[in-house]
Amino acid sequence: MTKIKREKRTVEFMIRLYCRKKEKNDELCDTCKALIEYAHNRLEQCPFGEQKGTCKHCKIHCYKPEMRKQMRMIMRYIGPRMIVYAPIQVLKHFLKK
Repeated sequence: MTKIKREKRTVEFMIRLYCRKKEKNDELCDTCKALIEYAHNRLEQCPFGEQKGTCKHCKIHCYKPEMRKQMRMIMRYIGPRMIVYAPIQVLKHFLKK
């Protein structure tokens, strides 16, 4: 699997988990659907392609400020909880670093 596909899968997983756990939605809300679509689009257009690093340390901020704010909020909530909800993904993430 390519790095971009892995990133897409991870971002989508985190947004879906946030929507279900934090927002208490049974179904993915429209805001989260739009954010997933936006994030996937931005990843596809990343100028670094497969050499892409983490967005947090990137010199080019390709997210609109509002979308970046939403992603930061989601990651702050879900990031520490990933070990509980997706331990295998967390392990894979740290092994690839």
